[in-house]
Amino acid sequence: MTSANSPLAGKVALVTGASSGIGEATAAALAAAGAKVAVAARRIDRLATLAGRIEKAGGTALAIAADIAKGGDITAMVDKVVSEWGRLEILVNNAGVMLLAPAAEADLDDWRRMIELNLMGLMATTKAALPHLKASKGHIVNVSSVAGRVANPGASGYAATKFGVVAFSESLRREVYADKVRVTVIEPGLVRTELGDHITNEEFKAGLEHRLSTMEALTAEDIANAILYAVSQPPRVNINEILIRPTDQER
Repeated sequence: MTSANSPLAGKVALVTGASSGIGEATAAALAAAGAKVAVAARRIDRLATLAGRIEKAGGTALAIAADIAKGGDITAMVDKVVSEWGRLEILVNNAGVMLLAPAAEADLDDWRRMIELNLMGLMATTKAALPHLKASKGHIVNVSSVAGRVANPGASGYAATKFGVVAFSESLRREVYADKVRVTVIEPGLVRTELGDHITNEEFKAGLEHRLSTMEALTAEDIANAILYAVSQPPRVNINEILIRPTDQER
């Protein structure tokens, strides 16, 4: 149960990619801190379950079916949040996929999918939400990756999108700081989520599973806590960047 003293009491948040993993954990954390949370993804059944769990705990949630790779879905999603609650103050751009393969063997459709979702979808969602975030002096959180800092073999396409997210976030910050809009980029290391499930290259999928088995990976809740920390700061404080790795992770 939240109260007027909760750190995000009365705030309106939108979290994309909220049907599992980091997005799901972030939505729950923001709701527990007092925010009204719109949860968006393609899997409406999972979103409905999440919204029900948030509301059972005393929070407020709105489930929205949306494919962040589709411009029409993005516009409808943002419009629904503002129509329902009158404003938007926190945007967490989390939707993304990781499709690993060496460049020489990569499927171009996999590269296009990652660019459309990880980068273009994030940028388009930000653009659609920006007028509302300027009006509320809001906060944009873009989930990148340690792959946006360190480009490893086999991750060329994925790293390209995540380096892009970091660059977009910094350019955006410099565009909107005078409007009192804050921008934070989150760069997780290895997190135990469903992200690796869609990798079609068996060698790299096995490699990821091996890495996860050799260390105590981060949890989705660890990343959600970092996001909650960033968005709970006073308006004068803009946490620009959080790079967060498992203690066991070297690169």
